[in-house]
Amino acid sequence: MRHAAMIAGLAIALAASGVGAYQLAPLPAEPSPHWREIAWPFPRDGWPAGRAFRCTVGGCEGAELYVRAKRGFCNCDTGVADDDEVDRVADLDLISPRFAAVAPGTVAGVADMKGRIRQYDLGMPGGTHHAAGLALSRRCDLLVAVMQGRGEAGAMQRAALAFLDTQEMKGWMIAALDGG
Repeated sequence: MRHAAMIAGLAIALAASGVGAYQLAPLPAEPSPHWREIAWPFPRDGWPAGRAFRCTVGGCEGAELYVRAKRGFCNCDTGVADDDEVDRVADLDLISPRFAAVAPGTVAGVADMKGRIRQYDLGMPGGTHHAAGLALSRRCDLLVAVMQGRGEAGAMQRAALAFLDTQEMKGWMIAALDGG
């Protein structure tokens, strides 16, 4: 009986610590009046859940942005080197398995991270959505973001990059990559 109680206590402690490892501290306030945080909409996979946001005003209404860290998943020497890597890592397949790049990607950077961004069309049940996949590297870690919606692709991309470049989001992204 005593062993069963110890095992149950250990299981509860391990479960609580495992849940905590996947949850990052929320920001004290919304980092932008244009973006409102929403629940992470995707099922668990091999990576911790990230943060999700919906644009409410400013030319990107209805667009959603999903951001998360993938620690230890980047080529330490080259970082995000090409568009094929963006296609593989940017989590577009979580939104729709039917995605197609519409143009070559471009070099992108946020905070001290560098990588690539690429625009896509997503096949969705209600019609095509536009999206942009962003993959940034920092040391041997990867930060990915996907923005998607029905709006103009360039406007959504600019709004999402401006949001990611806020002090609050840069701080959160660095903390997520540091395991915080």
